[in-house]
Amino acid sequence: MPIFYECDRCTACCRWPGEVRVTETEITALASFLGVTESVFIDQFTRLNQKRTGLTIVEQPGGACIFLEGENCRVQPVKPQQCRDFPNLWNFPGFESVCRARPVELGFQEWRERIVAATGRPPPDAFAET
Repeated sequence: MPIFYECDRCTACCRWPGEVRVTETEITALASFLGVTESVFIDQFTRLNQKRTGLTIVEQPGGACIFLEGENCRVQPVKPQQCRDFPNLWNFPGFESVCRARPVELGFQEWRERIVAATGRPPPDAFAET
């Protein structure tokens, strides 16, 4: 049975240090949502990733996302795909110790429907029912 993690917006994932990649399309959406130009958004809210192959969201001191304000995501309606995909389409060993998402066993079709609703896209073929 596939497991779907129901997020309760605890923001633990927003507090972990790491790279949140952003695409050109996401930069356009985020800049528009914040009411700034793409140039201003790139200058103020991104940095070159460690591999020097693209841009990532900058962090607050301590590693939290720059868009985390208290317990709320400032850009929730347009947050990057990487954020929408966690923890259902990507996670890491031990994430459950800090993430409060509730695991729910579902049939494949319901799991797939919830993935689409949570992430805005179907799961990759690697997640297909076997």
